[in-house]
Amino acid sequence: VNIPQKQCHYNASKAAVVHLSKSLAVEWAPYNIRVNALCPGYVMTPLLKLADKKMLEQWSDICPQKRIPDPAELKGITVFLASKASSYFTGSAIIADGGYSLW
Repeated sequence: VNIPQKQCHYNASKAAVVHLSKSLAVEWAPYNIRVNALCPGYVMTPLLKLADKKMLEQWSDICPQKRIPDPAELKGITVFLASKASSYFTGSAIIADGGYSLW
C-alpha cells in the first residue's frame, strides 16, 4: 500500500502484476518458462526526481533504511532472476523496498 498517498487504482495494479506472474508461472511451467515479479519500492528514477522534496523526505523517513535507492541497486537481483542460479524460482514475488512494506 502506498503511504501517504491514496492511490487505490495504482495499488490494485501492483497487486494484479504479482498475481498475474503467479498465474503465468503455473501456466508456463510445463514449457520450462519461469515467471517472477520483482517488486521494488520507491527507486530514484528520473520520474521520481521530479517529485516534491517533501514527498521524497516523507518516503525516506517511512522506510526503515531511511533512503531511496539508485536503480543500479536492483541489478544484482535482476541478474540472479535471469540466471541459471534461479532455475527453481517461479511464481515468486521478490520485494526490494528497503523494508518499506514491513509497516
